[in-house]
Amino acid sequence: MPLQQGSARTRQRTVLLLGIVVLLAALVLAVVLASLLTHGRHEDSPKMLKWKDRGTTKNLQEVILGRCYNYITAQYPELGNKDCLKIWESLKEAFIYKNPCNITSEDYEPLMELASHPIPCNKSLFWSKTGDLVHRYTKSNQNFLTLEDTLLGYMADRVSWCGDPSAPGINYESCPKRSECESNPGSVFWKMASKMFAEAACGVVQVMLNGSVEAGAFRSSSIFGSIEIFNLNPDKVSEVHIWLMQDIGGPQSESCSGHSIQRLISILEERNFKIICEDNYRPVQLLQCVQNPEHTACRLCTNST
Repeated sequence: MPLQQGSARTRQRTVLLLGIVVLLAALVLAVVLASLLTHGRHEDSPKMLKWKDRGTTKNLQEVILGRCYNYITAQYPELGNKDCLKIWESLKEAFIYKNPCNITSEDYEPLMELASHPIPCNKSLFWSKTGDLVHRYTKSNQNFLTLEDTLLGYMADRVSWCGDPSAPGINYESCPKRSECESNPGSVFWKMASKMFAEAACGVVQVMLNGSVEAGAFRSSSIFGSIEIFNLNPDKVSEVHIWLMQDIGGPQSESCSGHSIQRLISILEERNFKIICEDNYRPVQLLQCVQNPEHTACRLCTNST
């Protein structure tokens, strides 16, 4: 009987040891699989890369969600069916844990589809090198919309984001400039959003350019010159109105008869658009005069009324 008991205890210990061995093997296998999966998702990056531009905006999720909810509830309640949570998730998935120099248009397609909305005809206002002025104008005149006045542009305006293949997947310290790599999250986003904004334009469209830029008001390398102008649809757009604005008291580098503007007009005419160009479009110039009421140009403008 004691022999049988000893044998039974031996078998129990053997079974217990085997169980421990199997458990340890399972744990090792799980760790290896997790490491492989993580390695596949994070790519090869032992530490976070350092770039020359500012990093991801702090509290990016709260900023994007707050702007989205404000836009669809307070500003444009007719867009109340938009799902801001899904919009945020699609933006995050476009860049998180990804090499910030290897972003593609496909990464942003779900976001573009979720956040897109119709643009009323005759309201599209494009711009180049007039950012502050054009947005002051659209804030004072609800008859026009820039890209930054759409849901996509409103959420992303003046914020930045980029991922990193290593944990936590978001780089809050730095993001790549366009000069470092063109396929970075910001550049790809704005190119896609600009293309979509141009494709949606109809009726009369406006473009506000800066006639005080020494290098010329129209630049082929700008977003307007390289993307938006070539995605306007001649079958939908009846006219293009160019507003060439010179800084009050600033240099008058170019007028509607200038070299770069004539090049722009040639491009538009080749695409069968009707064009009107106006130097210092009066309603916008009056807005400039709010900050420069004593300048000669503003006094003459006032005296002529």
